[in-house]
Amino acid sequence: MKMMTKTLLTAVLIAVSASATFAKKKQVTPQPQDPNEMVAYLFTYFNSNDPKDEQICYALSEDGYNYTPINDGMPVISSDTIALTQCVRDPHILRCEDGKTFYMVVTDMKSNLGWNSNRGMVLLKSTDLINWQHTAINFPTRYTKTWKNVQRVWAPETIYDRKAGKYMVFYSLASSDRGSYDKIYYQYANKDFTDLEGEPKWLFDAGCATIDGDIVYNEADQMYHLFYKQEAGRGIYQAVAKELTDKWQMIGGNVEQTKESVEGVGVCKAIDGKSWIIMYDCYGNGHYQFCKSEDLKTFQFVQNTEMRGKFTPRHGTIIPITRAEKERLLKAFPNHKQPILSGFHADPEVLYSNKTKKYYIYSTTDGTPGWGGHDFSVFSSTNLIDWKDEGKMLDVKGDQVKWATGNAWAPCIIEKKVGKAYKYYFYFSAHNPKSNRKEIGVAVSDSPTGPFVDSGAPIITDADRPKEARGGQAIDVDVFQDPKTGKCYLYWGNGFMAGAELNADMLSVKKETITHLTPKGGNLQTWAFREGAYVFYRKGTYYFMWSVDDTGSPNYHVCYGTAKSPLGPITIDENNYMVIKQKPEDKIYGTAHNSVLQIPGKDEWYIVYHRINKNFVHHEPGIHREVCIDRMTFDKQGRIIPVIPTLDGPAPLAVKK
Repeated sequence: MKMMTKTLLTAVLIAVSASATFAKKKQVTPQPQDPNEMVAYLFTYFNSNDPKDEQICYALSEDGYNYTPINDGMPVISSDTIALTQCVRDPHILRCEDGKTFYMVVTDMKSNLGWNSNRGMVLLKSTDLINWQHTAINFPTRYTKTWKNVQRVWAPETIYDRKAGKYMVFYSLASSDRGSYDKIYYQYANKDFTDLEGEPKWLFDAGCATIDGDIVYNEADQMYHLFYKQEAGRGIYQAVAKELTDKWQMIGGNVEQTKESVEGVGVCKAIDGKSWIIMYDCYGNGHYQFCKSEDLKTFQFVQNTEMRGKFTPRHGTIIPITRAEKERLLKAFPNHKQPILSGFHADPEVLYSNKTKKYYIYSTTDGTPGWGGHDFSVFSSTNLIDWKDEGKMLDVKGDQVKWATGNAWAPCIIEKKVGKAYKYYFYFSAHNPKSNRKEIGVAVSDSPTGPFVDSGAPIITDADRPKEARGGQAIDVDVFQDPKTGKCYLYWGNGFMAGAELNADMLSVKKETITHLTPKGGNLQTWAFREGAYVFYRKGTYYFMWSVDDTGSPNYHVCYGTAKSPLGPITIDENNYMVIKQKPEDKIYGTAHNSVLQIPGKDEWYIVYHRINKNFVHHEPGIHREVCIDRMTFDKQGRIIPVIPTLDGPAPLAVKK
């Protein structure tokens, strides 16, 4: 064996060394992420002057400028549980000196009662940003001698007073008997942040209406900086002081970097510890504006953040949050993505199973010309966000359903306790070659995912229609159990709505109870009934929902009426009948044919519906549909508040540079 040359030996040693280095690199264990590292910003805000939007919402950002709402853009705290007016505005959030407690203060106000209608504020305290203790303070009843004629208690905020060792709550205050304009006053909060000490004390005013104050402490100059809106100057200005209760020195020049009308300034030290984020509400122009400052003296425009869909933030504030806090918030207030099911599906039916403690969706398989799908799929979820495809649970073209030859359409299902076990009754429409019409069948299973066994014949034939019904076929079935009586009912129809009571076997209806339920009046733009009946019960009222127009129309939408019994008659409120409709500006079309889910044990509701895939709205739109879900809410009278369809779940929002 010959000796290696020096060159070859060197090459071998280099290769061995490189191999060893690579092996070491492969074995390096990633360092665990620090849960206490500041990694994001939490934005607290309300959405609009509509009472239903005067509630506290959350959004998150990694850079402090681009925000994504969480909880699907819905409130994280219900105003009617904390405020005397049942509405709140202007949330200010503060991390306390201990690093783990949070204070929030909000204006207790319903703006549609007038700008001189609010009389107090709400103090909130939390240790996890999820659960909040609250105290509502009403000034006229608290300060009967000095502030009984108060008109406005606006935009409260909190800051730690280093000299006093207490938390100061400051706010704008105006009264009909104490001058002609708003001034900033303050009080200290008690130790538990459940009350305010003493009487309001004057803090600052600019010689004219002075509102929306925000104070931060700047370590660099060891000064407190007060940012405020001055009504006479139509902008945001600044004053500074060595101590919070010292005389404030006003600084000339506007803070905002726009000529638009602005309010609700919020200032936050950035995570980098070097710069400041300044934000304010351009309330007349549909966006928030964000600026940056290194010294709180000069301000650089960064961007305007677009308001759209369920993210229309008004007068809010931000704080940095840790990785652990961010993860906790996302777990407590997750967003879903639209569509929620992969592929093309339509006519979704949603079910919560008491047996498995899971949610299920059953759908029409879509994407086939002529609505020619012949099988039904079922999907399961534990959180309404992540959906597992459980496979095909019924095929109406093969041997499973001998009386049908295809066209598996618009199913519904009900879970019933039979003895000690659960049974699942699955109703569906399919094509019956004997009548050459679409008719309704039923299949039964011991499991929500099957296997299902067909009953052997249609439960509703084309002949089972009310005498008054004209046209249409026996499709779009819905099943409903009346919580008051325990009786079950079936609803169906295209061009007409029919209903009937089911027999105890759930496999047949009482023919003598078949009722014509078609709502009267309306047109394709309002509530003219087409198909997709759905019934649910809430607080003594029976809600009847249906779809208007054609499934391939961008105008396809959902309306509703109410009744005092499961078989009507249905009453339409001509001022409140729309549930959900298209939003073409967001490329959302044909939002209809729905079902409804109530979270067990809660007054929390969701509408599950399909929409036309935006890429097919002008090409075979009626067969390329996708399933979506959105929160559905009610007003104090029990009326459904129109649902704003979500585009893709609350995704990061575009910005205007």
